[in-house]
Amino acid sequence: MKPAHLSLSRVAVTLGTVMLCISLSWAADDQAEIAKRLAESAKVLDEVMSTPNKGIPDGVIKRATCVAVFPATVQVAVLVGAKHGKGFVTCRTPNGWSTPAPLTISGGSWGAQLGGLEVDLVMVITSEKGMQQLMSGKFNLGTETSVTAGPVGNHEWKMNEDVLTYARARGAFAGFNLTGSSITQDHDDTRALYGSTASLSDILSGKIQPASATQPFLGEVEKYAGQTKTKK
Repeated sequence: MKPAHLSLSRVAVTLGTVMLCISLSWAADDQAEIAKRLAESAKVLDEVMSTPNKGIPDGVIKRATCVAVFPATVQVAVLVGAKHGKGFVTCRTPNGWSTPAPLTISGGSWGAQLGGLEVDLVMVITSEKGMQQLMSGKFNLGTETSVTAGPVGNHEWKMNEDVLTYARARGAFAGFNLTGSSITQDHDDTRALYGSTASLSDILSGKIQPASATQPFLGEVEKYAGQTKTKK
């Protein structure tokens, strides 16, 4: 039998390796990687909305004050679980949709519930309260705001939640509850994309000019959610 301290050492090395991989994955991406993720976010939204009778209802997306997409969000599980992803959010302003702000999402139990290694996440903020909470930089789903799995297809819906959430894994798309997840600004990617560490409030209120790489994503949001400001 091998000494217990050797087994514990191997566990420690394995945990250290996992945490190093997670740490590296959170490092700032270069502009090419950010542009790729923006294009993937646009593709996810288009594919979701283009699925007959299975996408986000028009009444939901057109009511949106903000739309966020996290493409290929990853779950890691080696002795310990870790869930995180990167994506973008844009919000309505009096002059149209804001340039997208880079975000990270972490925590919650969506990875285990979906049972997949990679999922696409879509979040529709439907209230002024939800938008202001996001802009504050402290956005914990289900704590400061009400959140629930969003309706899918052409079914009638009556909901007063601030945030509606969806997920796609293994080709299946459905409303999905992201309660417990934490969303924060990705400051490193913000600097890489815009050349400064502008705040979420400045970006999402329309004070920052869009970068060329953001156009595919903005185009898809405008295509499905419209361009006029939502009145509350």
